Amino acid sequence: MKVAITSSGKTGSSKIDNRFGRCAYFAIHDLESDKTEFIKNPNKDVNEGAGPAAAQLIASQGVKKIISGEFGGKVKTILEDLQIQMIMVNGPEQTVEELIRLMTTR
Repeated sequence: MKVAITSSGKTGSSKIDNRFGRCAYFAIHDLESDKTEFIKNPNKDVNEGAGPAAAQLIASQGVKKIISGEFGGKVKTILEDLQIQMIMVNGPEQTVEELIRLMTTR
């Protein structure tokens, strides 16, 4: 299963980006192969529709869960329709590596 994490940069030490549609990168982690790929968010600076466009981008990557600080109202319905689970992370800033470690150590 693939999980996307909104990221402020393109390395594991990057902090989570709290903005889903306007995040800088998506870290796509494959739980089966334990590999992570960083994809630049081409919709970050668009005037309108960043959330829906980002939802389509991660859906095209086969993602089943997305971790972010927040999700806009428009995108929640789209992600639900695409059957992608939303996980909100609040509190102290965490890195992509820390979130991946939490997911893989059970």
